[in-house]
Amino acid sequence: MRILVTGGVRSGKSSHAEALLGDEPATYVAAGPSPDVETDPDWAARIDAHRSRRPGSWTTLESRDLAGAIRSSEVPVLIDCLGTWLTAVVDEAGAWEAENDAALGLVVARADEVVDALQACEQDVVLVTNEVGLGVVPEHRSGRLFRDLLGTVNQRVAAACDEVHLVVAGRVLRL
Repeated sequence: MRILVTGGVRSGKSSHAEALLGDEPATYVAAGPSPDVETDPDWAARIDAHRSRRPGSWTTLESRDLAGAIRSSEVPVLIDCLGTWLTAVVDEAGAWEAENDAALGLVVARADEVVDALQACEQDVVLVTNEVGLGVVPEHRSGRLFRDLLGTVNQRVAAACDEVHLVVAGRVLRL
């Protein structure tokens, strides 16, 4: 089973993704920035809320190497979230001001590594992402670049999944 769970911020997508794996042992891959209570207490509180609802049988791996995490896992995997992972990929490459084609090439290469790992994985994998293409066109270039790149990542990953679930207001629509 490979499922991509998408939706807006605070739509319930992470809770839904967690429920898909239940209480059995799993690896939770935190693909976003590590919490820093001093510089961003809101982010730290959000991370703590996620941690508190995970089963004790789950292990947490903080990593941007999603392909490696999928390949090496011997238990089901939950990746949360492709949006924060994308931000880290673009940050690490210093590509926010790069030409669109250069940034796209970088992101497609990294996304294809994830897709290859997904296709070879024998464990269940659930991936969480954000749906950012339903709103207004962002005012700033970085926002437009993020929206376009995440849309590309989501399409590539969705093509490698058995199911895609859209979560809106806590309700799940299987696409």
